[in-house]
Amino acid sequence: MEKRSPQEGARLKRPSWKDPRLLIGVLLVLLSVSGVIAVVGSADKTTEVYAAKDGIAVGQVITPADLAVVKVRLDDVEPAYLTVADGLTTDKVALQRIEKNQLVPQKSLGQADALNRKPVAVPVEGELPPQVVQGAKVDVWVAMPDAARGYKEPALLLPGAEIAQVTPGSSTLGSAKATVVLVLVTDQQMPGLLGAQANAAKISVVWNPSGRGQ
Repeated sequence: MEKRSPQEGARLKRPSWKDPRLLIGVLLVLLSVSGVIAVVGSADKTTEVYAAKDGIAVGQVITPADLAVVKVRLDDVEPAYLTVADGLTTDKVALQRIEKNQLVPQKSLGQADALNRKPVAVPVEGELPPQVVQGAKVDVWVAMPDAARGYKEPALLLPGAEIAQVTPGSSTLGSAKATVVLVLVTDQQMPGLLGAQANAAKISVVWNPSGRGQ
């Protein structure tokens, strides 16, 4: 019978739990598993927040029917948005326009008395560009009546005003009704616009692609 050398016997010896190499291997496996669990847990850290089902206009009272619940990962910016955990009270109105499918910012909600802009109806003759829709920014120009020339030179009255609503005009028996544009106006701007309307000024609405002004 062939005899094994002491070196061969040492190589075939079952590893002991006290073997540092075995302990290091077990530790590496545990660390790897813990890392995977941490990554999976972090990826699944989502929050239920509210998003607008459709566009919400400034001043509109917001109800649960206007909102959808979505799960998103917000991390550090979570306090900036309305979460399901926050809840929605019945007396909130939109202080700024919220676009369709947009998450609802906390700062976009408030009491009605916090509104600093009010909608004013501006009848506009003629066809408006397709960009003049709810939420768009427009410049409102006013030409005051002039006994000698009909109207004075137009002047910019409201730069970058936001549109709250557009009601297209209709034609009846050959006469076309003016399109009514609801423009959001501050209290400081209100006298100028109402005065122009009271004096039968010619009012024009021009799309402002930059949105700057108000």
